[in-house]
This record gives sequence, structure tokens and C-alpha cells, in this order.
Amino acid sequence: MQHTSNGDIARILRGVAEYLTMESANPFRIRAYGRAAEAIESLEEDIFLIYKNGGEKALEAVPGVGMAIRDHVIEIFRTGKLGEYERLKKKTPVRLDELTKIEGLGPKSVKKLYEKLGVRNIKDLERAVRKGLVQEIPGFGEKTEKRILRSLEFSKKTSGRILLDKASAIAQSIKKRIGGIEGVSLCEVAGSFRRRKETIGDLDLLVVAKNPARIMDSFVRMEGVGRVLAHGKTKSSITLKSGLDVDLRIVPKESCGAALNYFTGSKEHNIALREIAIKKGLKLNEYGLFKGEKVIAGKNEEKLYEALGLEYVPPELRENTGEIEASMRRKGSRLPKLIGYDTLKGDLQVQTEWSDGVASIEEMAREALRRGLSYIAITDHTKRLTIANGLNEKRLTLQAKEIDRANIALKGKITILKGTECDILKDGSLDLSDKVLAKLDVVGASVHSYFNLERKAQTERIIKAMENPNVDIIFHPTGRLIGRRDAYAIDIDAIIKAAKRTGTILEIDAFPDRLDLCDEYIKKCVVSGVKLAIDSDAHAPEHFSVLEFGLAQARRGWATKGDVINTRNLFDLKKLLK
Repeated sequence: MQHTSNGDIARILRGVAEYLTMESANPFRIRAYGRAAEAIESLEEDIFLIYKNGGEKALEAVPGVGMAIRDHVIEIFRTGKLGEYERLKKKTPVRLDELTKIEGLGPKSVKKLYEKLGVRNIKDLERAVRKGLVQEIPGFGEKTEKRILRSLEFSKKTSGRILLDKASAIAQSIKKRIGGIEGVSLCEVAGSFRRRKETIGDLDLLVVAKNPARIMDSFVRMEGVGRVLAHGKTKSSITLKSGLDVDLRIVPKESCGAALNYFTGSKEHNIALREIAIKKGLKLNEYGLFKGEKVIAGKNEEKLYEALGLEYVPPELRENTGEIEASMRRKGSRLPKLIGYDTLKGDLQVQTEWSDGVASIEEMAREALRRGLSYIAITDHTKRLTIANGLNEKRLTLQAKEIDRANIALKGKITILKGTECDILKDGSLDLSDKVLAKLDVVGASVHSYFNLERKAQTERIIKAMENPNVDIIFHPTGRLIGRRDAYAIDIDAIIKAAKRTGTILEIDAFPDRLDLCDEYIKKCVVSGVKLAIDSDAHAPEHFSVLEFGLAQARRGWATKGDVINTRNLFDLKKLLK
């Protein structure tokens, strides 16, 4: 038996789904692999341990895992690979996983590029694009070729960084291992991870401990270490097999606050703090705040800021974008009381097996209840999004009855709202009639097509949707996919102004590859008084866990509890919907 991670199994199953799409296989079979991959990747438990402890029946209990997928997972555990996947890869030997990350390329277009130009990987694709060969293939053209080139260049810019959720899983695993060693009194992850940046380049761990040598030995010998870059008494550096670099530093207890501040950054924030210290005749570094040779602060961050005459600045704000000035308590400027990580009462974007989710309405509701939420809105896709099995008017009516049944079964412990993620069409009209939308509790609208419209046309398209009296929320307003697709061109100031005028909510989609809105736009909304919603965009029960990343994004955008509508109880929430 080979221990295979949830992520690796999900990657293999997702690969099968993509190769089957390439071959135009049965769409239900394709969807089954995709749903299973989504469910397994989102599990909080190790699927290997689930099987080891509970056998075949325990695997089948995982949402989206039927008997066929169960057998595939067991095969991977026993052999380290999946025969079906290897067969499909051999038949069409392309790096489908990397090629489909490029905007405009799906499995079928990748197959066409392979058959016509012999494109197997990113390097082959870039060569073909730069020679102008792609535009000559029927179905591509010059515009598509230019879009592929832009996406290739965008991909280069973001390479070497991982999404916040992946970094969080790694950071928490290492922190748990190192923090559990006898003699460790503090183990914290600093750097851009502590500031909750959207992507992370590396991890910095700070440790206070009585036995540094033991800590360092344990660190460099951890499971998953690919290469040891340095192994010292106070600092060691490794590269994980995943490619992520991790540094660990042992710091003195009396300096841990100053060190945590210094290694959290950002560089610009630290420079501003040092300049304040200099003006006060002080010296600030990773060892503490000094007046001459005397240490006047350094054991904890709060005292450090206080000694500099500043209010404590939460890590998420430390980007030198006004937080220093606000922390000086100047007239008319004060740091906001940021939204807390435990303040959400509901989730207003949840997908189920009715479209492209993996679980039933009741299963999603029960998981939301388990996580402390008091309401959710079911917002499956609409009919235009055929790839996601979108709902037409008839299916939406049937779903409403199912929601009623689920609410009865849950006996008021949590409320399930009737909603939709309605597609915004090219002209700004909606994929469902106003008559149908008017019957729903929550209407979210979003763009899933024509991403390359000119800025003016795209802006007007979204504003027209906001002007619809039934549209409560614009979901993932800029459409970006971090590391894969840039935001489409819009006039965000015009969007925010229209949201204020129409009373439309703008969403912070918490899914880690979206985090849309970005922090800069969230701050604009806060300043303009436009209300926000933080939603998981959950497609599986485990996805409710991503809400913490949406909350982190809101904090980076200076949002307070009052700025976010789903911090309210259901009665007060409904007052803010159209």
C-alpha cells in the first residue's frame, strides 16, 4: 500500500475527466470523475487513513465516490498509479494539466493543437504561438492566438507561487509538527502567509525553544523534504518536494515580538516603522526596539507598536497603504475594527449536485450547520452554462420543492434560501426570466462568457444586470482566476458607483483561486459604502472551510463587520436584499 495524498488522487481523477472530455466521452461519466476529484481534494481528513481505518465502505461514504471511483482510489493506493489514466495519457501524450491552465484552451482544443502542430506542453505551445501557427488552425484565429499569448505571459508572471489555501495546509502541518516538540514555547508562521496574501512564494517559521538542535534536526528530516539548503544552529532552510521553500529560525524569547514583526513584513511597512523609530531617536530591528543599548520593546508586537506611538496594526494591513497614518490616531483617521474570523452567520453562494456540485441540498445544509452557520442560499448555475448542468425554469421549480423538503427535515436548525447563480448574457440581460427570479430569496448574477469584451462594453453589461430589480448580488465581480486568468477589463469605479445607486451587493468570493474582489477593490467599496457578501462558492461540503480566506481578504481590504451583509441574522439580512 502506498500513501497517496488527497491532492494527488484528485489530480489523477481530474486528469481522467479532462482526457475523457478530449475524447467526447459520456458527459455523465466525465462529471462523475470531476465531482469525485472535487470532493476528495476538499476532504479535511486524509483519504488514505479513511480507507485504512474503514475499508471500502468508508471510501464509498465520501461524497461523489461510487463503486467505480472507489476501485480507482484503491488501485492508486496499491500501485501508485491508475491504469485508466496511464492508458489515456499514452493515447494522447500531452501535458494536459499545464496546457488547460492557459485561457482559451480546453481538452478538445489541446487535442487539436497536438494533432495539427504536435503541441505536447507549454514550451511547444509558446513556440507555435510565436511563429503564428495557431491562428491558422480552423476554430482558433488571430484573436485566440493573442489571448493564448497573453495567458502564457501572465502564467510566467505568477509561476513559483502557490495559492493561500495550499500554503495554509503546508504551514499548519509543519507548525503542528514543530510546535509539538517538547521545549517549544512558540511556533509562528510569518511572512506573506501571516499577512494572508493571495499567493505565497515561501514560508518563514519563527520558533522559541529550549532545544534548538533538536528542532533543526526534526525540521530538515520532515516527511516531504526534497532538499536541505542549510542546516544551522539558529536557521535552517529546506525545499519541499512540492517546490516550496521553507525557512525556520530560532529566536530569543525576549525578541520574539520584534522578530515576528520584522519577518512578517511587508518590506514597505517595516521601512516606515524604522523611519518612525529614527525620528524618535530609537533603533528598530528584528531583535527589538532600542534606545541606545537599552531594549525598550521587543517581546511582543503590541508593546512594540505602542512604544512607537502607534495603534497595533493587524498583519493583514501591513502593506504601507495608509495603515501607518491611520494607526497614528490623527484627526479623521483611525484604523478600522476589522471583521473577525468568526463573524459570518450565513453563506450566499452554494452549489449542489443539481448543477456542478457533488452533494445534495440537505448534505450541504447539514455541513453548514456543523460549521456554525444559520442560513445558506442554494445558488446553482442556470441553463446557459450547460457544461455545469445549469438549471432551466422547470428544474429550478423542482429544486424549490426539494429545498422546502430539506427545510422541513432540518426543523429550523438552519434555513435554506432559494437562490440562483444566474448567468449574465452578453447584452447584460439574464439567463432566467424576471418572473422566475422574483420568486427566489436571493439572486446572484455572474459573468461566465465573453471575458474579452472591451472595457466599456463589459462594464455596461454588468451595470445593466445590477439595474435589474431582482439581482441582489454580483458574484465574483471581476472574473479572475489567480495564476490562470486575469480579471476582465472593467471600470471598477463605475461598477461600485452603480452598486451604490442600485443597492446591489458585491461579493468577495472566498474560493482561493478567485478571492474576488481583490483587496484594493474591497477598500474602494468600504470607502463608498457599498455592501459586501463573503461567500464560499462551495461545490462540496468541505468547501465551507474556505470562508476563512474570504474573511482574510476582507480584512486586507479594511472591511468591518458592518460592511458585510452575511454577518447579520437572517431577518436583518433580508432588509438589505432587493
